[in-house]
Amino acid sequence: MRIISGKYKSRRIRVPSNLKARPTTDFAKENLFNILSNRLEWEETSALDLFSGTGSIALEMVSRGCPRVVSVEMSVQHHRFISLAKETLDAPELLALREDVFRYLRGCTEAFDLIFADPPYDHPQVGAVPSLIFERGLLKPDGWMVMEHSRNYNFSELPFFLEERIYGNVHFSMFKRGSGE
Repeated sequence: MRIISGKYKSRRIRVPSNLKARPTTDFAKENLFNILSNRLEWEETSALDLFSGTGSIALEMVSRGCPRVVSVEMSVQHHRFISLAKETLDAPELLALREDVFRYLRGCTEAFDLIFADPPYDHPQVGAVPSLIFERGLLKPDGWMVMEHSRNYNFSELPFFLEERIYGNVHFSMFKRGSGE
């Protein structure tokens, strides 16, 4: 796993082979962060990374300057890996939580500038993630949400949907909450 840009640029963190994650490809991640970098001020962005897996997205956000990033991952092994990477990089901005994402979302009272969600493509509740985030008011005004998913999903009818970007088998549905909504 490679961090693309920021203070940890080009740092590689070896992902153990026993982790059963499907990390976002470097190609897709680089393109996504190029888009977001033109729309966000990283140093002013609070971020939430749901279904964090290896923590690749959360660590990229920290590297680019986010002052607060919350990573939510249920797997014991993945959470342990994210916590170790946080320690290795000395990244106090990252809060790594080991919790079920849906339980976390139902109890969360904090709103974020950026929410990234990358559930397992075969998770039975993939389609419920954006609606739950919007219903709970977890996205700040002018906030962005990115949902990574397979081609089997279409989120274009949901509120705040802006566009879908496709990089190989990776689909990013992007949402933006307006300032008055």
